[in-house]
Amino acid sequence: MRRLRGRNGPLTKESFLTMTSAAALIAASVTIAAPARADDAVNQRWIDSEFQPSTLSKADQLKELQWFEKAAAPFKGMEINVVSETITTHEYESRTLAKAFTEITGIKVKHDLIQEGDVVEKLQTQMQSGKNVYDGWINDSDLIGTHFRYGQTVILSDYMTGEGKDVTNPQLDVNDFIGKSFTTGPDGKLYQLPDQQFANLYWFRYDWFSNPDYKAKFKAKYGYELGVPVNWSAYEDIAEFFTNDIKEINGVKVYGHMDYGKKDPSLGWRFTDAWLSMAGNGDKGIPNGKPVDEWGIRMEGCRPVGSSVERGGDTNGPAAVYSIVKYLDWMKKYAPPQALGMTFSESGPVPAQGAIAQQIFWYTAFTADMVKPGIPVVNADGTPKWRMAPSPHGSYWKEGMKLGYQDAGSSTLLKSTPPDRRKAAWLYLQFINSKTVSLKKSHVGLTFVRESDIWDKSFTERAPKLGGLIEFYRSPARVQWTPTGNNVPDYPKLAQLWWQNIGDASSGAKTPQAAMDALAAAQDSVLERLEKSGVQKECGPKLNKKETAEFWFAKSEKDGNIAPQRKLANEKPKGETVDYDTLVKSWPATPPKRAEAK
Repeated sequence: MRRLRGRNGPLTKESFLTMTSAAALIAASVTIAAPARADDAVNQRWIDSEFQPSTLSKADQLKELQWFEKAAAPFKGMEINVVSETITTHEYESRTLAKAFTEITGIKVKHDLIQEGDVVEKLQTQMQSGKNVYDGWINDSDLIGTHFRYGQTVILSDYMTGEGKDVTNPQLDVNDFIGKSFTTGPDGKLYQLPDQQFANLYWFRYDWFSNPDYKAKFKAKYGYELGVPVNWSAYEDIAEFFTNDIKEINGVKVYGHMDYGKKDPSLGWRFTDAWLSMAGNGDKGIPNGKPVDEWGIRMEGCRPVGSSVERGGDTNGPAAVYSIVKYLDWMKKYAPPQALGMTFSESGPVPAQGAIAQQIFWYTAFTADMVKPGIPVVNADGTPKWRMAPSPHGSYWKEGMKLGYQDAGSSTLLKSTPPDRRKAAWLYLQFINSKTVSLKKSHVGLTFVRESDIWDKSFTERAPKLGGLIEFYRSPARVQWTPTGNNVPDYPKLAQLWWQNIGDASSGAKTPQAAMDALAAAQDSVLERLEKSGVQKECGPKLNKKETAEFWFAKSEKDGNIAPQRKLANEKPKGETVDYDTLVKSWPATPPKRAEAK
């Protein structure tokens, strides 16, 4: 989930993640000239030179490429336009896989790389005007509620068995995609297909946490072991310990926490990327809470009915306010002084500089930059001094709730695209996620979408140098990290409200309660406008009438739901930690049967 700004605005989350990549400094597009024909020599050359490793044998890779060549024959010579945001994975698609697809199929591909805000703006333009801007889209699954309600997105599960059956890869294996639940509407149908995913996890200095002297001092003070925090109480204790007890390591001032707080669009995703769910906002449910999700929006049936507590939502409830209070307290007490005035792009490199003990809000897409040889957080042998682990949860969190955010850029087709161009684009979007190429793509971008890739032996071998990335994606915990879901009926309109309102809390202009009250009211206002317009029809918003907070607290208890919760008498229970190595050993060591790699 990201801010929605034009290309002249500040960097998006994803564009920052690839700042250090020479190929990702500016928006780019690649147009590939089509050869007269493809043959098995061309296919074999790509298999041998680029598409290794793969979960398929070379013989099966060749069969899959032969299918693409045959299915694409009616569209040979056509030029299609596809767009995605700028991250390493999409750069690889645009610069390498597009070229391969063109040589194999004869379909020319212009795969544009632009800021994610621009992707959303152009998507809105095509949806509103009906004019074809792009033939294929890779946009976040955060828009699933938008795609489902506006009726302008091709339902892929219908398309693959109907109009697009002749261009749907028999070896696509949709069930191998780990994020398909993210791209499924309330009607149970598939609207998008994941192309890349990365999670927001907990990051910590494994070498410091393993230090016997630090461990002894921590246990003496807090009465439990220094380890991966299970709850926010432990995270806070660890932040206090490193900031004010350890203070310095090798003559360098250290901090127990890192974050950012400048009132800037990047502050929006800091919270819409499931911060409230980590605190315990919303209801139980995977991939999103039902009836109340992590944005605090209540949905009844397929209709959003309110965001504020007085309408049955939880955006300004005690759990949400607690999440803002903790965010501000930790940043002011335990992060470097400059953090409060930083944006996302400014704060991102700080942990790699070697003075941060832990970070509760950290994207796995940073992994490649965190394992570069010679930086302060990498050992001489190339292994990281740090690890990533499941995020700790707040005091309002209950078992069965989502625990964090996972970005899922997903292939999307629009009904306004001419049928032949749509078919050609669908072939390309399948190709860049086919088993022939997906394992190599996963190694390049470290953004997994297939179960079979995650469990491949090549990642077993690479795992020790990736700081826990592979262990996390192979763990049962993975399913608790999910994108924005179906409760959000218009992502572009609602997402922009967050940084503006929460920014008032981070700047000190409003209290956390007042800021969340304003955000809830603003979201209800958007829902009300959508309801009056009737544009989203039978699954559009239909606001509940206002009631007292006590009415909704009592109703949630009576109905056996969670949200909205009453304020807890004690929001800081005893800290709880787990040993990282013990945690990893507790996870299954064998893949699901259907996903076993060769």
